[in-house]
Amino acid sequence: MKHTGGTTTVSTGPGTGTGPGTGPGTGTGPGTGSGPVQEADTETVAEATEDPAPGRVRWPRTVAAVLAVALLVTGGALFVEGRQLRDTPATSNRALTDSEATTRVAGDVSNALGKVFSYSPQATAVTKESAKQLLAGKALQQYAALFGQVEKQAADQKLTLTTHVVRAGVTRLSGDNAHLLVFLDQVYEREGKAATTAAAQLSVTARLRDGRWRIVDITSR
Repeated sequence: MKHTGGTTTVSTGPGTGTGPGTGPGTGTGPGTGSGPVQEADTETVAEATEDPAPGRVRWPRTVAAVLAVALLVTGGALFVEGRQLRDTPATSNRALTDSEATTRVAGDVSNALGKVFSYSPQATAVTKESAKQLLAGKALQQYAALFGQVEKQAADQKLTLTTHVVRAGVTRLSGDNAHLLVFLDQVYEREGKAATTAAAQLSVTARLRDGRWRIVDITSR
């Protein structure tokens, strides 16, 4: 520091002078140039590209494995669901798919009902014999227990009964068993009186035996 007259002059030394350049620390020379920095960044990017992290190598394989398992599980579920759809009661009911077998069942049952529920005072024995051939199981037992009363009534009242099957629908047909809903018209005739007609509705179970459908159960509805 020097005093010249009334003025004080402060010297800051050569490191902080205002001469040419700003010195190595703040100049635009090699100390702060962009050349060496860019080269270092390029090498870092190259290393990251050529040698990626282990997690990035395994990630696609892990996803592929998870997708494969998911596809297997989904495929298995679809297979089970399809099998269940194929095995539902609806698909096992031949009444919905086999028209020939359904027609045969309805025909045999209609014929049997027409015979066992039709009689005259002079032909009850014929009706009884038909029942033995066309009925079986519970239906035959019930019919045999009641037919004694029918025979006596037919003889005393000179009663003739004629049964016509109006409609027989097969509701279920599976294997050797069939279930039907049958609508009947029955005409009663007494000697000396006008005939009367009554409608009836029956639930019938039939079973295939020796190539013929026989009625094994009858329920009035």
